[in-house]
Parts: sequence; C-alpha cells; structure tokens
Amino acid sequence: MNQEVKIGKILSPATPWTERHVPGIHTPDEQTALKATFTEPTIECPECHALVTRTAMSFNAYVCPQCDEHLRMKARDRLNWFFDQVQNELGQEFVAKDPLKFVDSKAYPARMSEAQKKTGETEALVVMQGLLKDIPLIACAFEFDFMGGSMGTVVGDRFVQAAERAIKEKQPLICFAASGGARMQEGMLSLMQMARTSAAIQRMKDAGLPYLVVLTHPVYGGVTASLAMLGDVHIAEPKAMIGFAGKRVIEQTVREKLEEPFQRAEYLLDHGVVDQIVHRHALRDTVYRIVAKLMNLP
Repeated sequence: MNQEVKIGKILSPATPWTERHVPGIHTPDEQTALKATFTEPTIECPECHALVTRTAMSFNAYVCPQCDEHLRMKARDRLNWFFDQVQNELGQEFVAKDPLKFVDSKAYPARMSEAQKKTGETEALVVMQGLLKDIPLIACAFEFDFMGGSMGTVVGDRFVQAAERAIKEKQPLICFAASGGARMQEGMLSLMQMARTSAAIQRMKDAGLPYLVVLTHPVYGGVTASLAMLGDVHIAEPKAMIGFAGKRVIEQTVREKLEEPFQRAEYLLDHGVVDQIVHRHALRDTVYRIVAKLMNLP
C-alpha cells in the first residue's frame, strides 16, 4: 500500500477524545485516498469495512481476509468455484412470460429486463452439471441480485429439469439457496412452484439419490417453505439469515424484541433446523465427503 497515504491522525494520549480517530471509521476524503492506492476496483467488507481488491476477494471465495465475513457470491461465480469441471448448463431454454400483466411501479417485463441487465443472467436460478473432484453431479444456485432471488415459473422449470436429469443420470443434486421467496409478479403460478419442486425432490428420494441444500445469506419465504428445507442434509454458511417470515414481521406479531442471533445459522443449528455450519473454504470438501458417503462410493 502506498505509504504516503495517511489514514487518520497519530495523536498523543493527552489529545481530547473529540479529536481522536476511531479505528475502522474513515472520513469520505480518507476513503477516497485509500481507494486511490489500489489499481483495480475494490470491495468493502460490510463487517470490518476493510477494502479488498476484487481479484483478491475472488481468489478467497468472497470471504473477507481481514475478519472472515462471508460476502454474497453471484450464482455463476459460486458454481464455477464449486465445480472442478463444468460440463454443461441446463435450463437456458426456459423464458419467463407475463401471464398476469402485472404492474406495480413498473411493468413486470420492465423489471425482468432491468434484472437481466444488472446481473447478466436470464433468471434467478443457474443450473450446471459437472464434476466435483471425481463425482459427477448437478448443482443449482440462486442469484439473489436477480429480483431478490425470487422463485417464479422459470425457477421452478429449471429446478424440476435439474432433478429429472439427476434421476435419469443417477447423480446427486446440490442446491445453493439464497432467496426472498416466491415472486409476487406471477401470483399463484409462483406459489405453485413450491409444490412442483417439492414433488421433484420426492422423486429423487424415491430413486435413492442424495439432495443436499446449502443455505446461504439470506433464505426466506416460499423457497424456505419448499425446496430449501427438504434436503437429506442441510448445510449453512456462517451467520446466514434463514427463515420464513422476516424478523420484523415476527416481532410485530408476537410483540417481542427478538435479539441476535435469532434466525441466524448458529441459532438454527442449536434448534435442530440445520445439520451443520461449514466455512466456505471447507464447503467443497464437506459436500464431497457427504455425497460420497450417501452414494456408497469408495
């Protein structure tokens, strides 16, 4: 780092507390000066506010090297990181329609177009088939930046196709869940995906094939009430928020203040909702061991 850039002031113990610099908190000018020392875009950790280059963060699987905070990963980045070899992508033929002609502050097609430009994805679920070490499997990941990872008909179509391909080729299915729930712009058609995906998971169970869910931050609503809680094993990333209704809604209903870590992965582990909390750096090896065990592989 450029040594000429000075962050804060070095003050003697006698300096009044009102003039003392608070570690980790920088003025706008100081932040600008700090960013200027990097030759590429940086990402600010939401927990410790450390500035890390995008390349360094990518190589560290979007885990802050300063405080170990798990930052959100894009669905495509996550699957490319998860697989040792990607063989093909599934479900690109499915395209969302506008069956209800839904309009809020914007028409549904306009919102879809906006989300597609923002994320570079065509929908909120990305499905890939490939190899994790020597095990062929199928994995899907929700793109939370695509309309909050909401589950519409295309998400249901892609998930069901992934399950059917897994059954046909006798492969495990892994789901990285991150969603705000069902997509209101598709109304009842969106809610029907809860039943469709649940039925597809049951067909996998009947075929004796593993279905693992990795709960990332955050998972809520209809996704929690269906495909995210029907796995053979539920793994959560540290501090992930997981629930059905939001914390504020529950507080208003029960009229009580719900303190941390309510709805955090650690709280759910203590209450038996998730089986294991796994650091992202250990996630690939953990999934590999579980799948190998469930598939009776040597």
